[in-house]
Amino acid sequence: ELRKIWSNPTTRKAFLEKISAIGYGRDELETLQKMINAEQSDLFDVLAYIAYLKPTITRVQRVKQAEDKIFEGLDKEQKEFLEFVLVKYKEKGVEELDEEKLPILLNLKYHAIADAEEALGGVDDIRSTFFNFQKFLY
Repeated sequence: ELRKIWSNPTTRKAFLEKISAIGYGRDELETLQKMINAEQSDLFDVLAYIAYLKPTITRVQRVKQAEDKIFEGLDKEQKEFLEFVLVKYKEKGVEELDEEKLPILLNLKYHAIADAEEALGGVDDIRSTFFNFQKFLY
């Protein structure tokens, strides 16, 4: 269930807001992350460790494990965009995969949304690519 919630930016955000409301906000989760020596891991791994005693993996390992599935069936432009997104994710964490970050990432990579649309297709196609790869990541 956690994996299903976490692999979709919309449900992940709602989940994080819900647990924040009961006292487990970003600061508390980052403290837990440090306590279990998982600063380079995704918050998903921290929660899975706490809930199920699953060993943590780094974000780099997570990407490496999922790369083949993530890139399967994508064209060159989509692959290049997701590689860019994944670099940001490995550096900074899951917040780079938030839906609100998508326009920022597109502007960073393409310098204009119109250029991103030219390379990747319409807004719906871009959003779909951004959402779908996360299912494979988690």
